[in-house]
Amino acid sequence: MLSRIAESLFWIGRYIERSDGTARILDVHLQLLLEDPWIDENSACHSLLSVMGSDHDADVPLTREDVLRRLAVDRTHPSSIAYSITAARENARRAREIVSSELWECLNTTRTRMPRRVDPDQVHSFFRWVRERSALAVGIVDSATSRDDAWRFFTLGRSVERADMTARLLATRSLTEASGPSWTTILRSCGAYEAYLRTYRGVPSARNAAEFLLLDRLFPRSIIFSIVQALECVGDLEPRSDRVGVSGQSQRLLGQIRSELEYTPITQILEDLPGYMDNVQRATLETSEAVRQRFFPTQAEPSWIGENA
Repeated sequence: MLSRIAESLFWIGRYIERSDGTARILDVHLQLLLEDPWIDENSACHSLLSVMGSDHDADVPLTREDVLRRLAVDRTHPSSIAYSITAARENARRAREIVSSELWECLNTTRTRMPRRVDPDQVHSFFRWVRERSALAVGIVDSATSRDDAWRFFTLGRSVERADMTARLLATRSLTEASGPSWTTILRSCGAYEAYLRTYRGVPSARNAAEFLLLDRLFPRSIIFSIVQALECVGDLEPRSDRVGVSGQSQRLLGQIRSELEYTPITQILEDLPGYMDNVQRATLETSEAVRQRFFPTQAEPSWIGENA
């Protein structure tokens, strides 16, 4: 497979997952700002932008409308939903010889229907629409793509991004101290509430809910599930060596953060949840860079062979 095609598939997976994850995080926290009058809206909005990796002036007051505009519909802001949808569509255009017609039509339609502004009373409906369109795109790939390298690069990008977005969602738990979103709210935002109840059969507690979203090996939105899936994809893409252990940098980075989470007591993680989630985000960033250097070389210069001077 051409490296440019592989890179496009990797980023299609990442951008689709990023739009879905951003919609989930914004839905939870903008609704919380609307319902809880005791939250300092300005500080909560600044903290949310920081967690989402959005550059902003700390001295400029912010409202929920500013956050919605910047992280939802601003087509030039790299952290926004609109930017992610547009970028996913552009990467699909570059890989049209590999991308199925159904996926192309799905991304093209989503990008065309993306609104330039969202009415305050339509915010929840907008975020639900984004989640549904993301789920449709992922469903098309999962149901109509052979499990070859194309599927592996797409799934690798989606898994890396999902681990990052779940870590960001968990990091926002402590944004506003005691007024932050409840664990029930966070579970619902991940679509994990019913799965959690079937597993723990009780009202969500901090320990159990964090353990479920961090370490559950069966729930597809948990950080460990995403990391394991990314490891499997990289393992299938990398040349195998049965005697010298792990040779790929991306495998090494994913394995290290997996071991850190699995072998650290959950109570210790909860004591410094933002710190551990920063480690996850750093690992996903470094993994993405390692994947780029390994599979998508951009510094290679063409060498002309057989041409006489």
